[in-house]
Amino acid sequence: MPTRVLLADDHSLVRQGLRVLLEKNGFQVVSEAADGQETVRSVEKLQPDVAILDISMPILNGVDAARELKKSSPKTKVILLTQHDEDQYVTEALRAGVKGYVLKSQAAEALVHAIQEVSRGSVYLSPNVSRAVVDAYVSKTPLAADPLSGRERQVLQLVGEGKSTKDIAVHLGISVKTAESHRARLMKKLDIHETASLVRYAIRRGLIQA
Repeated sequence: MPTRVLLADDHSLVRQGLRVLLEKNGFQVVSEAADGQETVRSVEKLQPDVAILDISMPILNGVDAARELKKSSPKTKVILLTQHDEDQYVTEALRAGVKGYVLKSQAAEALVHAIQEVSRGSVYLSPNVSRAVVDAYVSKTPLAADPLSGRERQVLQLVGEGKSTKDIAVHLGISVKTAESHRARLMKKLDIHETASLVRYAIRRGLIQA
């Protein structure tokens, strides 16, 4: 029985190319998603063996989506496909429960191998990923504490994407008043009091792309 895979990337051409690559190698692509929120819903519904997520997705980024899937769909192995090889991204991804970390520059060669490895219960990291990151993960070296809750990170990402408070409320299924409260709280925690500075912070955190 072929390994069932879900693809999540906000670029349709990327998804099409990955689908061709995976189906050519005997995997079954059961669904595609264009943003993190849609990804979580689809994985919870379909329970694929593997979910391949772009780290930079609208509404909910790949790392936060992985955190949600670790709780709601623990049997689905998550692989992040990304251009980021910085230590902070890799370590945060591993702590979020990601089982594979594949750099887009090596995707064609590495992705098939990554799926095979995580399906066997192993962790796969692209060769260019720093050995120091792996050592830090294994030794459980503490990460700098994230001052924001998961919901506040979601609100921050949506602010960075230019969404209004009303739009944020709709996307997250909360009231406008609650969305305003989350926004005010995260600004207070970060000591940031203007939207432009919030956007710059979101870019530095990798929640959105410049």
